[in-house]
Amino acid sequence: MEKELTPGDKVKIVTLKEELEGTILETSEPEIILLKLKSGYNIGIKKEDIKDIEIIKEQHKEAEKVLPKENKNLPYIDIIVTGGTISSKIDYKTGAVKWLTEPSELFQIYPEIFDIANVRKIKVPFMKASENMSSEDWKEIAKECEDSLNNKDVKGVIITHGTDFLHYTSSALSFFLRDLNKPVVLTYAQRSSDRASSDASLNLKCAAYAAISDIAEVMIVGHGTINDDFCYAMPGTKVRKLHASRRDAFKTINAKPFAKIFPDGKIEPLSRYNVRNNRKAKLDTAFNSKIAVIKIYPGQNPDILEDYNQKYEALILELSGLGHLPMTQEAKFDWLPKIKKAIDNGMVICAVSQTIYGRLNPLVYSPGRELLKVGVIFLEDMLSETAFVKLGWVLGHNQWKSKVKEKMLYSFSHEINERLEE
Repeated sequence: MEKELTPGDKVKIVTLKEELEGTILETSEPEIILLKLKSGYNIGIKKEDIKDIEIIKEQHKEAEKVLPKENKNLPYIDIIVTGGTISSKIDYKTGAVKWLTEPSELFQIYPEIFDIANVRKIKVPFMKASENMSSEDWKEIAKECEDSLNNKDVKGVIITHGTDFLHYTSSALSFFLRDLNKPVVLTYAQRSSDRASSDASLNLKCAAYAAISDIAEVMIVGHGTINDDFCYAMPGTKVRKLHASRRDAFKTINAKPFAKIFPDGKIEPLSRYNVRNNRKAKLDTAFNSKIAVIKIYPGQNPDILEDYNQKYEALILELSGLGHLPMTQEAKFDWLPKIKKAIDNGMVICAVSQTIYGRLNPLVYSPGRELLKVGVIFLEDMLSETAFVKLGWVLGHNQWKSKVKEKMLYSFSHEINERLEE
C-alpha cells in the first residue's frame, strides 16, 4: 500500500513476516523505508515486503518557540547545558541525535521540571560530548556555577552532561567551587528522550528537587535502579559509571549517597552533607594538566617512567589490591628503582587501587612499605578519576609545592572516607 510518509511519522508496518511499530526516518534509498524502533534501533524494510502501513501519528511542524509562564510561587534555578544525550533530541532526517541549543526546545521535551521550579536562565557555555572535554571546560562550567550560586534569587544549579566522563567533571567542580552555599547538581541520560525507556525525564525531575533542597554539595543525580522509582544524589568525588547502558549506571563507591530523591519530591537523607548557607561561593580553578594515569599490569616494563618523567610532573599509578606492583627478584621487571629515580628527579607519584572498592594499605606487605619509603603517596580509598583531578588541582597551586602529600591526603570534598561503606 503506497502512502506518503514524512520523517517523524509514527507508523505501524505489516510485512510478510512481522508487524513493526516505530518512527519514519529519512533515507536516500527509494526502495527502502527506514524505521526507528521503540527499542532505539534503526531497521531498513524493503517496500516490496510491506503488506500495509498505518500512520499512527503524523509528525507535526516544529512547535512554536515559547517559554512557560513564570510561577511566582516557585523557586528559581539556573540550568547549564553542556551536551550529552540528555541535551539532545532525535533528528528524523539522519536517525541520529542532535543538540538542544534553544531553551524552548528543552521546555518542549522536559516540561515536568517547570512545575518544580522557575528556570531563571539557561546557559550554554559550549556543547560537547564529555569525552571531548578538558580542564579548560571544567573551569568554564565552574565559572558559570559561581555566577549562579552568588545570585540571591537562585536556589540551585543543574548541569546537564554526557555520561562517560561525567565523574571527572563532578570531581573538578567539587574542588573548584569552595565555600559552597547551594546545591550544584549534575545529571545525565543514558537513553535519548525519543525512546520509551529514556531515563532523562526522571533524572531531570529529581535533579530539580535536589537543586531546591538544602544539600549544599556538588552531586550527581540519577536513577537508583533500572526502574523509575527513585534517584540517588551521589557525592561528586565518590561516584563512578559502572555500566555502559543501564539507567542506574552511576554508583557511589566506598560511601553512601547523600540522599534518595523520589518522583513526588520526597527526599530521604542517607548520609551527612553540608547544608544550604549564606556564604559566598568562591572560584578556585588552579590546575596543572601535566599529570597522567598509568594502569599497572603483570610483566609491565617500568622504562615508560623515563618517558613520562620528561613530559609530566606527576603520575597516578593504579596498583593492585592493597597497593602492589611488579617488584623483587620474582618479577620480570622491578619497578622500585625506576620509581625512586623518578621521585628523586622531582616527580610526584601517587597510588590508587584498581579494585574500585576498598582501601590501599601499604603497611601490610613489604612491597607496599618499600614504595612508601621511596616517597609514593598512597591515596587511601580515593577513586582513580578523582585522584587524577585532585592531583592536577593541588599542583596548580604553586604555594602548595612543599605540601603536596599533605594536601592530597586532606579530604576537601568527601574524596577520602575514613569509614568505608558497602
